Amino acid sequence: RRCYYFMLEIKRILTGAIQENCYLIYNEKECLIVDPGADADKIIAAIQDLDIKPIAILLTHCHYDHIGALEEVRNYFTIPVYVDPLEQSWLTDPELNLSSALGQPPVSAQPAEFEFSYQDYTLGDFNFKVVPTPGHSVGSVSFIFEDFVVSGDALFKGSIGRTDLPNGNFEQLIASITTQLFTLPDSLAVYAGHGEVTTIGNEKATNPFFN
Repeated sequence: RRCYYFMLEIKRILTGAIQENCYLIYNEKECLIVDPGADADKIIAAIQDLDIKPIAILLTHCHYDHIGALEEVRNYFTIPVYVDPLEQSWLTDPELNLSSALGQPPVSAQPAEFEFSYQDYTLGDFNFKVVPTPGHSVGSVSFIFEDFVVSGDALFKGSIGRTDLPNGNFEQLIASITTQLFTLPDSLAVYAGHGEVTTIGNEKATNPFFN
């Protein structure tokens, strides 16, 4: 008997004016889309170039710069969306997702089909754990895979997410990172909502918010 392990790969797609990171997490046949922030055509083209089938959209949180292309991508591929229940209402409300509050064109989308629990998930061939990492926003979550974590706007290379926006909380964010992310193996890669890839160990050692 031969067992086939499909190695996961991750592709970063820079979207929108503030260079939000949309990620495609994929194997040789399927992918998960994380945070389609803008530029739906660019995201769709990248998936078609890889010749893979998207099976779901995962949202780390629902600020406008992470959901701007959500409706177009979802409708193009006819796939479900997963979101933290605390931010489900933000999808339909340009005030809550800060698009209108920050002077952007209003962003709204249909409600997500599924709301996350903080647990292990298996979608297709993908296994990951959803953990709460609030502080940047009230319903921020991170996705822990075997070799990497997608941290949304909680933890960045050399920084952390803004906490001066509505629902932001500095102490809560520091606690989220300390308890949910810094307890992971140092070798784990960290893919954030903005900026370059880093590792848990590098951030524990050098991030100025923790040193």
